[in-house]
Amino acid sequence: MLSKKMENDTRKKKIARVIKEHYLLYIFLLPAMIYIIIFSYVPMYGIQIAFKDYTIAKGFAGSPWAGFKWFKYFFSSKLFSTIIQNTLYINLYRLVAGFPVPIILAIMMNYVGNQKFKRTIQTVTYLPHFISTVVIVGMLSSFLSPRSDFINTFIQLFTGEPIYFFGKPEFFRHIYVWSGIWQGAGWGSIIYMAALTSVSPELHESAIIDGANILQRIWHIDVATIMPTMVIMLILNCGSIMSIGFEKIYLMQNDINLEVSEVISTYTYKMGLLQQKFSYSSAIGLFNNVINFVLLTIVNYTSKKLSETSLW
Repeated sequence: MLSKKMENDTRKKKIARVIKEHYLLYIFLLPAMIYIIIFSYVPMYGIQIAFKDYTIAKGFAGSPWAGFKWFKYFFSSKLFSTIIQNTLYINLYRLVAGFPVPIILAIMMNYVGNQKFKRTIQTVTYLPHFISTVVIVGMLSSFLSPRSDFINTFIQLFTGEPIYFFGKPEFFRHIYVWSGIWQGAGWGSIIYMAALTSVSPELHESAIIDGANILQRIWHIDVATIMPTMVIMLILNCGSIMSIGFEKIYLMQNDINLEVSEVISTYTYKMGLLQQKFSYSSAIGLFNNVINFVLLTIVNYTSKKLSETSLW
């Protein structure tokens, strides 16, 4: 017991010495810590709403406990299976189709020799990231409108009939996913391009001498180098598999495509703010976050066992 106490005291002194030596760095870190505490941890007090019949008039303390009432209500809802299915389908589609695109784009730009052309491509692919969601949906609505002279002009040359893309449920998921890939591919490639800068040119020179072609060099050198980064990004993506951006999908919704576009985030918004069912929407949000946390833990554990790369 005495040795353990001495070990703890030594560890505390070591930590105090490190903080004292690098106190300026901790001062710079302080605003970020305060921000996270105020906007991430303090609001967790409101989780109790999910277990109460909450009303604004009675507040947190006065609202009666309801237990798992709102969770059961959500699980027994007619829309439960549809909402979960839509959320999973869109997120899995986005993950499978969108995850490789930034990696491929980063590798392609890494082999561009003309720096002026490379900077032009980077600018063109980065710019969509800075376009607001409202503008993106407005562009999609304009380009895909049956009254537009853009997309439907070509369609009418072959079929003679314009297509109202936003009014056909079978097109909704493809429009949402691929427009998101177009908007985020360039920005997402930045982290992979940064990782590729750590590749030593000598490795490529040695591979060329040994007779390796460009595909072999990409696979055995570039992909192998950025593999830890790819694994981390995959873990983070899997950890948000039940979450989906609210603004874009809500703006793209209409009564015709609602059967394939209603997801957890839009349903929570409608229940919580429009219908003022605060406890019900909080229960849905808590359920969503718990599932994401469980998935993140499982994927992180699996990755650590298979590749020794993980978040923790």
